[in-house]
Amino acid sequence: MKFNRLLLSSLVAIALSACGTAEIDKTDIVTSQAQSEQNVHPVWPKLDIVVKSDPAVEAKVAEILQGMTLEQKVAQMIQPEIRDVTVAEMRQYGFGSYLNGGGSYPNGNKQSTAADWIDLAEQMYQASIDDSLDGSTIPTMWGTDAVHGHNNVIGATLFPHNIGLGAANDPDLIERIAEVTATEVLVTGIDWIFAPTVATVRNDRWGRTYEGYSEHPDIVRDYSAAIVKGLQGQGESFMGDGKVISNVKHFVGDGGTTDGIDQGNTIVDDETLFNIHSQGYVGGLSAGSQVVMASFNRWNGQKIHGNKYLLTDVLKDTMGFDGFVVGDWNGHGQVAGCSNESCPQSINAGLDMFMAPTQSWKPLFKNTVQQIQDGVIPMSRVDDAVTRILRVKVRAGLFEKPSPAERSLSGKTELLGAAEHRAVAREAVRKSLVLLKNQNNLLPLSPTQNILVAGDGADNIGKQSGGWTITWQGTNNVNSDFPGGSSVWDGIASQVTAAGGTATLSVDGSFSEKPDVAVVVFGEEPYAEGVGDIATLEYSPGNKKDLALLNSFKDQGIPVVALFITGRPLWVNPELNASDAFVAIWLPGSEGAGVADVILRDANEAVQYDFHGKLSFSWPKDPNQIVNKGDDDYDPLFPYGFGLTYQDTDTLGDDLSEVIASKKQDKPLVFFERSTQAPWALTLVSAFNTVAVNANSMAIGDVQYRTEDRVVQEDAFQIKTLGGSWAGIRFKGNGQAQDFNASMAQNSQLSMLVNVKEAPTADVLVGLNCGTVDGCKSVINIREQLTKMSKNTWNTLSIDAKCWSDKGISYAALNEGLNIISAGQMTVSFSAIGFVQPEATSAITCP
Repeated sequence: MKFNRLLLSSLVAIALSACGTAEIDKTDIVTSQAQSEQNVHPVWPKLDIVVKSDPAVEAKVAEILQGMTLEQKVAQMIQPEIRDVTVAEMRQYGFGSYLNGGGSYPNGNKQSTAADWIDLAEQMYQASIDDSLDGSTIPTMWGTDAVHGHNNVIGATLFPHNIGLGAANDPDLIERIAEVTATEVLVTGIDWIFAPTVATVRNDRWGRTYEGYSEHPDIVRDYSAAIVKGLQGQGESFMGDGKVISNVKHFVGDGGTTDGIDQGNTIVDDETLFNIHSQGYVGGLSAGSQVVMASFNRWNGQKIHGNKYLLTDVLKDTMGFDGFVVGDWNGHGQVAGCSNESCPQSINAGLDMFMAPTQSWKPLFKNTVQQIQDGVIPMSRVDDAVTRILRVKVRAGLFEKPSPAERSLSGKTELLGAAEHRAVAREAVRKSLVLLKNQNNLLPLSPTQNILVAGDGADNIGKQSGGWTITWQGTNNVNSDFPGGSSVWDGIASQVTAAGGTATLSVDGSFSEKPDVAVVVFGEEPYAEGVGDIATLEYSPGNKKDLALLNSFKDQGIPVVALFITGRPLWVNPELNASDAFVAIWLPGSEGAGVADVILRDANEAVQYDFHGKLSFSWPKDPNQIVNKGDDDYDPLFPYGFGLTYQDTDTLGDDLSEVIASKKQDKPLVFFERSTQAPWALTLVSAFNTVAVNANSMAIGDVQYRTEDRVVQEDAFQIKTLGGSWAGIRFKGNGQAQDFNASMAQNSQLSMLVNVKEAPTADVLVGLNCGTVDGCKSVINIREQLTKMSKNTWNTLSIDAKCWSDKGISYAALNEGLNIISAGQMTVSFSAIGFVQPEATSAITCP
C-alpha cells in the first residue's frame, strides 16, 4: 500500500521550501524578477471596473501612508489567525487584518454564540486603533470563509454549495444569496468574506470541485459578478449598511491542475488560462471586488504566490485591479526559496498581504522588516502594497464606521438563520436539484403513500451540508449543530404526515410493513480541500453498502428513488441501474426540506415544483473519464445542460455498463493523511473519558489537541499530555470490523511522521485493538524512540506490523483503530500515520 498522490505533492513542497531558512541572496531575487518581466500576452484585457479611482480617497490614503513607520506598514501586510494572535498582540503590532480559519472559533469553542464573535471582533478592533503601543489608529478588519452562508457559525443559514447553485443557473438568486450571507456575517461583527470562489473546474477528481459553479466559464463569470454585487453593493449602495468586502479567489488556474491534484500544477497557455480559468475575475473584478486571493497552485511550474507576471503584470498593470492581493494559508511558504517565516519573493512578485496563520507570523514580521531595511524588498513595493490595503479600507468606510459592536446589524441575532433567509436557501435547494432518471414517471411521489426513507444521508444535516460547514472538513457535526435547519427526512416526513400518508425513517432499510416506495438518501461523506482528492470518479470504491441497500429494495419489488448527496459528478452506473428514479441533490445545506418540495406532490396530488436544475458539469460514463463541454471527443453519460423535468420521457434504462477497467487494489490501512481517514474517527482520551475531535483546538482532562501545518494546512496535529492519567488519542472505528489484507502482518510497517516538542516523561503506548475479540489487542512502547529524536524536527517512526500480529492482532478484524497514550507529560506532533510497504528497516522490529 502506498499513500495517495497528496503525499507526493507534499514531499515536493517540502523540497521546494527546504532552503527557506537559508540566507537570502538578493542577487537571485533581482535576477528572478528580471526574468519574469515580459510582455503581457494580448489575450489579457483592460477591465471596465465599476469602482473608479476617487481623488478624495487617494488623497486620504496618501496622507495616512506618509505618517506611517516601517513597522506599521509591515503590520498592515500581515494577517494572523485568531488561534495564534492575541488582543494584546493586536494592540502591540496593529495588524491590518486577521482571519478565522475553517473550524476556528472565538475561545476555541465550536458552540460560540454571535455575542462571542462580536466580542472578539470588538476587542480586536479597539486594540488596533489603540495607539498606546504601536502608534497606529488604523482599524483592522476580520476576514472569514463564508462560502455557503456564514458556515462557521452555529445557527446560520447554509446554502447549497456552489456546484448545486451552478445547476440552478440563476444569477438573480445568487445575488440574493450573497445579500443574505453579507447580512448574517455582519450580525457577528465581521467585515470581509473570502468569497466568491471562481474556479472553473476541469477535473472532477479535485477535492474542491463542489466549490466551483461549473466546468464552463460563462456561468462562473456571471455568478462572480452577481455575488460581488450582492456582497459589496454598487453605486450608492457600495459598501453601505448590509455590505461587506468581497474577495474573488483563487487567482488563478486552481481548477485546472493536472490530475485534479489540490495545489498542483496547471499546465496551459495564456489563452486557456484566460478563456477558461480567468472568466470569474472578468466578472467579479469588473463588478468591483476589492480583494483577490492568490492561489496555491502552480502555473506551468511556478507557484502563483511568487509569480510576478500574473500578480503584477497581468492582474494589476494590465487588467487594472487596484485593490489588494492576499495570500492563502501560508501559501507564500511554498514558493521556491521561501518558508512560512520568510518570503520576500512573494511581496516582490505582487502579493500585498501575507496570510500567516500559526506562530509563523512572528518571525515573518521580523524578517520582512529586515528585508526592507536591507533593500531586498524595495520600499516602493511596500508603499504600493500598503496603499492598496488602505485604499480598500477607506472605500469600505472602516475609518468612519462605528466599531463592530456598534454597527447597524451587529448583534441582531434574529437575522441569523431568519425565516426569510432560510426561504431563499430553500428556493436554492429546489432549483439546484437535477433529475437524471425517472422511469415510469415515478416522481413526483404521492404524499398519501406508505413511504420508507432510508440511507445514512436521510436524517443527517451535516452530511448533506458537506465540507466547510462549522468544521473545516465538515466532519463530526450532528443535527443539533444546525438549530432551525432541516434534513431531507424532516421535509418528507412533514409533508407526508400532513397529507395523511405514512413516512418511516429506517436508515438500514428494514421494515415491518412493505412500503409503496423507498426513498434512499446516500452519498459522499463531507470533505474539504486536499482531503477530497480522489484517484478515480467511482463512487465509494471498496464499500458498496449503499448499492446493496438500493438492490435490496429492487429485489423485493419496491420502487426506489435515489437521492444522491455529492460534491461532484461521479460514476454511479450500478446505483443508477438499481434505481427507478435518481436525483443529484448535491450538497443542499441546512434547508434539506426543500428536496421534498420537488419530489412530492401536494395533498391534492398536484405538482408543487418541477425540476429546474441542469448539469453545470458533464457526468462521466466511466470512472476514469475526465470530460468537459467542448472536448474534441466529448462523450459523457449525461451532457452539460442535461436535466429531466416532469414533462420529459426517461429513456435511460437499467443496463448501463458496470465494468471498471482497472485492477482491484488492496484496501489501505491509513489513519491520518492530511485529515483522519475513513472509517476512523479521531477522539481524545483521558482516563475513562473520550470526546470526538470536532474543532482544530480541543482539550479533555489531561490531553490537549490542536491542528498544525507541516507542509500544507492542518496536515498534522499536536497532542500534549499533562501526566495526571493515561491520556492521548484514539482512532475509533465505526462499529464494524475492518478487513485489511492478511499479508500486512508480514509485509508492512506502521509509519508515522513525528515531531517531538517535549520528550515524554513516561511510557508512550501505541496500540491496536479488535474490540470485542478476546486477546485481540496489543501495545508497543515508543518512549525510547521519541526521547532519542531531535526536538522540533520531523522524523519518521516505523514499527513492524508483525509486532502486533505476533501478539494476537488480526488485521482482518480491526474496529478500534490506533491508540497513542501516555500517563506522563509530553508534547508531540504527528502526521501521515498509516501502514506502508517497508522502504527501510523499521525503528521498532520484532523477531
